[in-house]
Parts: sequence; C-alpha cells; structure tokens
Amino acid sequence: MKIVVCAKFVPDATADRRFRPEDNTVDRAGVDGLLSELDEYAVETALTVKEAGDAEVTVLTVGPEQAADAVKKGLQMGADAGVHVLDDAIHGSDAVATSLILSKALAKLEADLVVFGMGSTDGGMGVVPAMVSERLGLPAVTLGSEVTVDGQTVRIRRDGDTASETIEGTLPLVLSVSDQANEPRYPSFKGIMAAKKKPVETWSLADLELTPEQVGGSSAWTEVVEVTARPPRTAGTIVTDEDGSGAAGLVEFLSTNKFL
Repeated sequence: MKIVVCAKFVPDATADRRFRPEDNTVDRAGVDGLLSELDEYAVETALTVKEAGDAEVTVLTVGPEQAADAVKKGLQMGADAGVHVLDDAIHGSDAVATSLILSKALAKLEADLVVFGMGSTDGGMGVVPAMVSERLGLPAVTLGSEVTVDGQTVRIRRDGDTASETIEGTLPLVLSVSDQANEPRYPSFKGIMAAKKKPVETWSLADLELTPEQVGGSSAWTEVVEVTARPPRTAGTIVTDEDGSGAAGLVEFLSTNKFL
C-alpha cells in the first residue's frame, strides 16, 4: 500500500508571526516555522497503518525552501520518503490552488491512501482534503477520531457535539484525522539519524504539468486587503484589600465593566 501524508509547513504559533507588507500574504520564509501540529496526527496514523501491514509512507509538502523541515520531521518520525513541491510561482496560492498542486502530486505518486490532518494551525480552513478528493475522484472519509484499516476498507469514528457516527470507504481514498485520533510519537535518536539517508525529491510546477498562471496570488479566489497589528495589552486593574474593602471594590469593578 502506498500511503501519502500531506504535511504543511506553518509559522510557529509561539513565535512572531507576520504578513508580508508587499502583498499581505503570510510570511513563511522570514519567520520560524515547523510541521503543523495537526499534521503530526496524520503522520502518526500513517505510521500505525504501516506497522500493522505492508505499506510505504511518503510525506508530501508544498511550500518555500524552509518547508523541507516539515518533510524532515515526518521522516524522523518514521516515514520512508519525502516529496517537496517547490516553485516561486506557488507563493500566494489559496486552498483551491493548493488542492490542485496536491492532487497532481498525489496522482504522480499513485497513492492508495492519502492522509491529512483536520486543518492547519495557520489557516484553519480544513477544506483541502475534500477539494483533493473531488479533484482525484476519490471518496473522502474525514475528521476521524478513531481509524481502522482492514484490508481495502478504511473505517473511522467521527465524534460530533451530540453523537458519534461510523463511516467507511474502500481504497483508494482520502482520509483526514482529528487531534483525538492518536498521540504522535517523538522522533527517536535512531529515527533522526535514519532520516538523513531517506530519499527526498523536489518537484517544480513543470514536473506536475502545471503553469504559474494556474496557481499563486494572481489566481487566488481570496485576497487579504488590509492587515492591522493587534494592539498591545494594556495594564490591568488591581483591586487591593488593605482595609477590608477589596470584595466591594471587586464587585464594583465587575459591575461597572458589565462582567456581572
């Protein structure tokens, strides 16, 4: 079985994230980045399926040069190979264009099982798995909080607010998993060293038979028109209780600000 995990390189949520002033797109090259945390659950799912049977796991990413780190993390966790789609024309692509690039790469890889996380920690849209399944003409089994692969059948449990449902499909298909699906493993020292010898291919748009006009900011369906920095946090209000009036002062503060 050929399993491909679609992994995204995102700005570190704990670092200083910013937009590029020239086009208001997310700055992915000039900030610290890493493999999206939600995609680690997808990598773990793929590795669990691999360990239960005969399978090969490839990590696929689309992004700038630094996005190679997302592939590297997947390889360190235990994936067998990586593919990095790298092309300057990709910059500014929205979910529609990203799904096009991924679908072309997945078709070239001849994937039997495509695994996504439930979304990305920078965009949070969660629509790309469905878009990719539509482009590939494959069924989609999405947002699984529990995943079982039995031969050619993939079965998930999807948990909603009021109930859970079981959904299944037959390979080949597109799968996405939630952050409840498993506990991603930490790369071991052995895994980190082994990752250095694993094959990683770099593909351009031309390798996928795509043109720059089909992707990028110029073809995006959405555009960020204006960005305003979040104002700095102001100092809070301290209610003292030196003379026993603290409780009354707290009530007055909460009432005045309509917190009560």
